Amino acid sequence: MSKDASKNTEPMDEELKDKVPETPETEAVPETEAAAPAPEPTAEEKLQAQLSELNDRYLRTLAEYDNYRKRTAKEKEAIYPEAKASTLASMLPVLDNFERAMAAPCSDADFKKGMELIRKAFDELLEKQGVEAFGEVGDPFDPQLHAAVAHTDDESAGENCIAEVFQKGYRMGDRVLRYAMVKVAN
Repeated sequence: MSKDASKNTEPMDEELKDKVPETPETEAVPETEAAAPAPEPTAEEKLQAQLSELNDRYLRTLAEYDNYRKRTAKEKEAIYPEAKASTLASMLPVLDNFERAMAAPCSDADFKKGMELIRKAFDELLEKQGVEAFGEVGDPFDPQLHAAVAHTDDESAGENCIAEVFQKGYRMGDRVLRYAMVKVAN
């Protein structure tokens, strides 16, 4: 039936009925290959897929553990030098106070000698740890090692030379534990 004929509920004349081609109410849709259901995987294929998934998960876990192990080993190697530098840097104010005390006048020669021995032992300890002092009068000024807190014009001193040291600087290898506070000439 056509659209017009299907809307009209009155019976059609016999003459018209012969002229209108009959169409089925529902046309059969041919099945395509995409619409065909996939065959059910066999038990062996299921187990193989599960094995592959578990193997992949195992390899990922193994790689994560290896990365974790390397990262923690690297962190451990970095912790010791940092802790050592921090500890030695915290001792430097005590050393400064000790030097000020030794610079004060003292009438007792034995006391002065004892203080010098203590200072010598402290210097040896720092030397064993790889700590060296820097920032002497006459050294060239280096902004990566020295903190310039004052400036003076002195013709006897060279260009950008240290004229006075207020506080010594200390370094351990390439690491600066404390910058030297200095007065720069010219």
